[in-house]
Amino acid sequence: IYSDNYMAHDRGYLRFFAYMSFSNTSMLGLVTSSNLIQIYFFWELVGMCSYLLIGFWFTRPIAANACQKAFVTNRVGDFGLLLGILGFYWITGSLEFRDLFEIFNNVVYNNEVNFLFVTLCAFLLFAGAVAKSAQFPLHVWLPDAMEGPTPISALIHAATMVAAGIFLVARLLPLFIVIPFIMNLIALIGIITLLLGATFALVQKDIKRGLAYSTMSQLGYMMLALGMGSYRAALFHLITHAY
Repeated sequence: IYSDNYMAHDRGYLRFFAYMSFSNTSMLGLVTSSNLIQIYFFWELVGMCSYLLIGFWFTRPIAANACQKAFVTNRVGDFGLLLGILGFYWITGSLEFRDLFEIFNNVVYNNEVNFLFVTLCAFLLFAGAVAKSAQFPLHVWLPDAMEGPTPISALIHAATMVAAGIFLVARLLPLFIVIPFIMNLIALIGIITLLLGATFALVQKDIKRGLAYSTMSQLGYMMLALGMGSYRAALFHLITHAY
C-alpha cells in the first residue's frame, strides 16, 4: 500500500512492481532450495534484483554509481561462493544438502581429505555470505544502496535481501561447524561488523544511511551468533529484526 502511493506519480510505476515481484520470487526460491546449485541460481537472481532496484532511477548519476558498486561488490562474493560450491562438489561428489553433510562429516572424520583445502572451500562459501549480508570488509555497498526508492530501502536492504547471507551460513552450518577456524572467523567478522556498523550509524546525517548502518550492525550480531554455533539465536534475531 505504501509502495503504491509512493510510486503513484513515478513514470516507472509498472517497472517498479515487476522488479518487486521478481525479487520476491527469487528470495522464495532461495529459501526453499534443497541443493547448492539451486541456491546459487537464485542467489544470482537476488543479486540481479538488487542491482535493478538500487539503480531504479538510473538517470541520476548517484543511483547509477550506487547500483554498479553493489553489483561489483556482490560479484566478488558470488565468485567465491561458486568456487566454494565446486570445491565441496569435488570433495563429496554431491550437491544435495543431506548427502553433502553426511559425506563431508565422514570424509573429515576419517581424515581422507586435505584439511587446508577444506578450510579454503568453506572460506570461499562464507565469502558469498559476507558480500550479500554487508559484512566487513564487503560492507561498502549497503549505505549507497539507499539511493533506490524508499520502499526498496525499507523492505529489501533493511530487512529481507541482506538476510540471504545469514540464511546461507545457517543452512551450511553443519559444514562450517566441523572447521573451528571458520567458526572463529565467522564470529570475528560478526564482531567487527557490529561495532563498525553501530559506530558509523551514530554519525550519519541522512536517516536512510543511518538505517543501513544499523542494519549492518544487527547482521553482525546474527553472524556472531552463527560463529558461536547457535543458529537458533541467529535465526530468532533475524526474524525479530525483520518485523
